Amino acid sequence: MKKISLTGIKPTGDLHIGNYFGAIKPALELTKEYDARYFIADYHALNTMRDPKGLNSTIRQVAAGWLASGLDPEKVIFYRQSSIPEVFELATMLMAFTAKGLMNRAHAYKAAIQENNEKGDDTDAGINMGLFTYPILMAADIIIFDSDIVPVGKDQVQHIEMAQDIAQSINANYGQQVLKIPQAGVQEDSAVIPGLDGRKMSKSYNNVIPLFVPEKTLRKTIMRITTNSQSVEEPKDPDTSQIFQLYKLFADAAEQEALAGRYRAGGMGWGDAKEELFQVVNRCLTPIRERYDTIMADIPALDKILEQGAEKARPIAAATVKRFRKAAGID
Repeated sequence: MKKISLTGIKPTGDLHIGNYFGAIKPALELTKEYDARYFIADYHALNTMRDPKGLNSTIRQVAAGWLASGLDPEKVIFYRQSSIPEVFELATMLMAFTAKGLMNRAHAYKAAIQENNEKGDDTDAGINMGLFTYPILMAADIIIFDSDIVPVGKDQVQHIEMAQDIAQSINANYGQQVLKIPQAGVQEDSAVIPGLDGRKMSKSYNNVIPLFVPEKTLRKTIMRITTNSQSVEEPKDPDTSQIFQLYKLFADAAEQEALAGRYRAGGMGWGDAKEELFQVVNRCLTPIRERYDTIMADIPALDKILEQGAEKARPIAAATVKRFRKAAGID
């Protein structure tokens, strides 16, 4: 029997190339080795997204993006967090075994407090209970499906450690393994994708290359990549060029070698380099973009896919809650 992996997908904005290579592609690789579950973390998004139309639209855009990128709902369980009420029952039960001090140490909460202190604001200004208890709801997401492994970056390991602490407290209290202890699958070599300005590609930096924009918009975006003042004639170092680093993500070995040679030989301007990048990016993204547009053109069918995923997920979730309720004496 395969071990179970769980991947949460927060619907907080348009997907971009950094998401694709840093999160989507590695997560989809898990289906080769694990019984994989993927969920849209729409309740988590409520902490920051307060526009109902925006959130409703983003949920579907992100779901469509993952499907267009290769997620096969016939081979995995793909669902919306909000469709599994057992998650929220479990979260309430977990709270009874979670020390406030543990939540005080959560990185996101500490960062929010530090920011308030630096601005001279009240310590808890703008901090809601959703943010404070975020790790508990995340623990419920993970634990309820008996997850063996949760692939995360180094900065998210704390969330898995908190889920472990909470589950271990419960198991110790009842003297039995009521809940499975998850493990973090740390992505040590996860790629850092450069953005338009050379920094890590991130929506917060406004330096992203979106996945699903029309071809003309994609080209205009790529042409905005920041470069230095080297002339056309000057040789250039491909290893220090974010244009070439992005090119390597999409081009085959022969194409990479050929373009690297043109960099080093001189006679190629940055505009030509950007055009070469656009060609390989567009070649890769065109079929994904077309699948995305097709999916988004039939929202009822997309919703049906998520509903069917929830139908497969709920019996698993219900079994975990039932096991906990029995151990607690409230079955």
